[in-house]
Amino acid sequence: MADTETYTIEGPEGDSDTVELPAGLVDTLAEQGEEPSKVISDIVLQALAQHAHALAHHSQGETPPELVKMNETAEELFEERFGVTLAEATGHQH
Repeated sequence: MADTETYTIEGPEGDSDTVELPAGLVDTLAEQGEEPSKVISDIVLQALAQHAHALAHHSQGETPPELVKMNETAEELFEERFGVTLAEATGHQH
């Protein structure tokens, strides 16, 4: 196996988990001078916003109001961070 790098994610309650990634992968995804932790957090926000969207808009049955609110917040945070809406970034309109 190739060399790896370990990143730690910490939750608001103090819990944490680690993820091991191939060495150099995060640097490959970074823009010049961008910190690896920023790359990881960008990817986490993108993935979770996409999952929230899928749960809120593509689930079977009625979507609980709290899930709709979480999705709206995730999409707002996405737009604040990246300067485009999630729909614009993914080419996916509701």
